[in-house]
Amino acid sequence: MLRMLFGEAPRIDEGELKDAWVSMDQYLSLVRQYMAKSGDPDHDWRKVEIWAVGLQTSLDELEQSVYASGRFADRVTKHYQAEMSDIELDDYYRHVYFYKNGFIRVFSILDKLGTLLNEVLSLHTQKVKQHFSFFTVLRQMSYLHTAPVLLEQLSGIKETYKEEMQRLRKRRNMEIHHMNTEMQDDLWQRHRSLNDKVELEDIQANMRDLQKGLTMVCQTIVYIFEHLCQVKIRSKP
Repeated sequence: MLRMLFGEAPRIDEGELKDAWVSMDQYLSLVRQYMAKSGDPDHDWRKVEIWAVGLQTSLDELEQSVYASGRFADRVTKHYQAEMSDIELDDYYRHVYFYKNGFIRVFSILDKLGTLLNEVLSLHTQKVKQHFSFFTVLRQMSYLHTAPVLLEQLSGIKETYKEEMQRLRKRRNMEIHHMNTEMQDDLWQRHRSLNDKVELEDIQANMRDLQKGLTMVCQTIVYIFEHLCQVKIRSKP
């Protein structure tokens, strides 16, 4: 959808994004087959179906945000806002908009995956923490010794992208709970010297972190849904 902003054709899914999409489609096919046979009288699997479809939509929106953020970032050539033309400044703020949208969605998708796992694997994480995250679910899996192979895979991904995810989490928390990142950076630099121009952060480094966040999400989705496809669907999730 957002590629039309740049006069481009719609995205063609490939690589890890395509793998994630296929794994979700395969699971949805199994869930729908089960519902067709059982009638799903309590609508338990209908709920799971809705969650999985919602995850597909969220992944699509995340990828689009990452792409648009990167395309607008490529148009920013100056290192100081004061040196930017009005056009370049608009592109910078468009980059920031989609960049923020991207890193917020990274953790939103992970938490939705945690909710799905908690339900389908009957982890009851809400008894430990009412408002739990994806990483709380991983700890609950470890505590209950649930799906050890999957847990090892997910823990490996977590470790692989540990540094990038820590930086993204810090930005997410700052954006949601405190002051906007660019405002805080602006105020800090002006505090250091009122006469200095405000230098931008390393936009391309930020984009590399966000791209890694997307990759981490895709790999996590593949492992989770491949596992769920192998688990026998019970009468209730």
